[in-house]
Amino acid sequence: MTSGADSGTRRYLVLLEEDSSAAAVSTFASVAGLHPASTADVLGTTAISLLSAPDGLLLHELGVAVVTAAADQADALTRAAGQGPLALVEPERTVHAYAAPAVEPEDTVDETTFTWGLQALGAPRSTATGKGVRVAVLDTGVVVDHPDLAGRTLVTSSFVDGEPVDDEHGHGTHCVGTACGPRTPSTGRGYGVAYEAEIYAGKVLSNAGSGTDGGILSGIQWAISNRCAVVSMSLGAATQPGDPHSRIFETIASRALRQGTLIVAAAGNESRRADGHIAPVGHPANCPSILAVGAIDVHRAVADFSCGTVDPGNAVDLAGPGVDVYSSWTMPERYNTISGTSMATPHVAGAAALAAQRHGARGWELWARLSQSARRLPLPSTDVGAGLVQAP
Repeated sequence: MTSGADSGTRRYLVLLEEDSSAAAVSTFASVAGLHPASTADVLGTTAISLLSAPDGLLLHELGVAVVTAAADQADALTRAAGQGPLALVEPERTVHAYAAPAVEPEDTVDETTFTWGLQALGAPRSTATGKGVRVAVLDTGVVVDHPDLAGRTLVTSSFVDGEPVDDEHGHGTHCVGTACGPRTPSTGRGYGVAYEAEIYAGKVLSNAGSGTDGGILSGIQWAISNRCAVVSMSLGAATQPGDPHSRIFETIASRALRQGTLIVAAAGNESRRADGHIAPVGHPANCPSILAVGAIDVHRAVADFSCGTVDPGNAVDLAGPGVDVYSSWTMPERYNTISGTSMATPHVAGAAALAAQRHGARGWELWARLSQSARRLPLPSTDVGAGLVQAP
C-alpha cells in the first residue's frame, strides 16, 4: 500500500462548499471543461454506470465530486478552489482490503458455542440484537446466497465497474459475518455481533481486494441515503509518519456524523511490533471524525501488525478482537479464520449497532457511548484508544 495519490487513476476528489452542488456544476464546466454526472439528476441510475461516466460523478448528497481530469484541468480546479463552490481538491488514492500475516492459532478459549471475539465483547450476555438498525459494510461485497444469511434483510449494491456485488474474494463476507452474522448457525459456533441488524453490503473493493477513494465515497453516500446508522470499512491505504489526513474525507465523515451515520474504519496492518516498528494509522481511518480501530489478540495484547497513534490527531480510537477471527467466507468453504484490523473493525461496527438499538443513539452520541463503555486495558491508549469495545 502507498500513501497519497495513485497517479494512474487520473481522478481527483473535489470537495464542494455546503449546499453548492448546483453552482459547482457550472464551475466545473467553465473552469476545466468538465461535465460530471450528478446523483441529483440521474435518480435510479446505477452507481457502476455513473462511475464509468467520462468526466466523473458529483455525489450530490455528500457534497463531493470524483472527476476524471488531465493535469492541466486538475491545476485549474485547484486554482479555483476556495474562491467559489469548490472548496478543496485532492488526488484520488488506491485502497486495499487490510490483510495480515498468518498467526498461529490460539487454543486458550473455548469457542464451542461462541467465538472468542464475541466473548471478549460480552456479546452473549447482552440482550441487544441490532434489530431495526441498518449496518453498511463497504468491502469486497458479500456471498448473497450464503446459507447463514438466509432470511436476513440483505440490501446490496456494487460500486466496482464490471463486477456484481457477489464476493469472490472472501474478505467482505467475513466482515459482514462478524458485524451481523448469526449467533446460532446451522453448523459451527456463533460469530455475529449484531445478529438481527439489517445488512447493507456495498462492494467498493474488487474481487482482487483493491479499490479507490471514489468507490468508497459512492458507498458512503449510498449508506447515508439508506439511513444506515453504522458504516464499517475494513480497508485503506498506508501512510507515513507526518502525513496529513485527507481533509475531504474528514469533512465527509463530519457531515455523515451530523446526519446520524458513524463511520468505523480499520487502523491498518503495517506495524511490525516485534521488530520495534509501529506504523501510523492509515487512510481514511486517520481522519479525526472516523472511528479508527486497532486489533488485540485473545490475550488482550496488541496485535503485532496493528497500527498505532504515531502522529497527534491521527489516533486509534478503540480496539476490537482481530487475531484468529472465525467468520463466514466464500462457498464451498463457508467459513474461515483470519487476522487483521479488518477483523477488529466489524466487531466494533456490530457493537455500535447494538448500542444504537439499545440507546437510540446516532452519530457523535453513538461514538461517545462506545468510548465510555469500552473495557480499559493495561495498554497505551496510543495502541487501543479508549479500550476494548463492549456490547451494551
